[in-house]
Amino acid sequence: MRTTPSTSALRVACATLLIAACDAPSRSVEPPKTAASQPSQTLGQGSTPTFIGQATYQDMDKVKRVTPDWHVELKAKGGLEVVVRSFAYAAGSFTGWHKHPGPVLIQVVEGTVTFFEANDPCTPIVVSAGQGYLDDGVHGHIGRNLSGAPAKDITIYLAPPGTQVPQLRIDMPEPPGAAACT
Repeated sequence: MRTTPSTSALRVACATLLIAACDAPSRSVEPPKTAASQPSQTLGQGSTPTFIGQATYQDMDKVKRVTPDWHVELKAKGGLEVVVRSFAYAAGSFTGWHKHPGPVLIQVVEGTVTFFEANDPCTPIVVSAGQGYLDDGVHGHIGRNLSGAPAKDITIYLAPPGTQVPQLRIDMPEPPGAAACT
């Protein structure tokens, strides 16, 4: 059976959801930590990423699906790198301010994570288990666990072909006005 790009994407999505149900991560890397208890620049504290998988889609210029009630279209001229990771957030943790080389789909699967976007750093976007957050990769954001309980997400990065995991996060300084909001 020939695998089409849309079939491959469906398989990646299904595999991601199945893997998200597992309690034991395969590999974990602790991010750099700051001494401060509040986010100030680019470093995070208390969020731990776990690598799940990565694939390059070379021959995917366009995937489109239209039904009477729904329309989705994904264009990736020149291919697409898809990386899947999970993040565990301790109570009070934060990611630090950063952006990405492409769009990022974040699905909270446990607890609550609050996102703040660099172009509007005082407006919280509260995302609870079963909800998602879409980052366009342009302006930057910070994720914070303000709930007092652990949280976890599944993160799907869409990036240019050949992008490696260390290139998925682009650290950035705290945006103007953000300090007044915390």
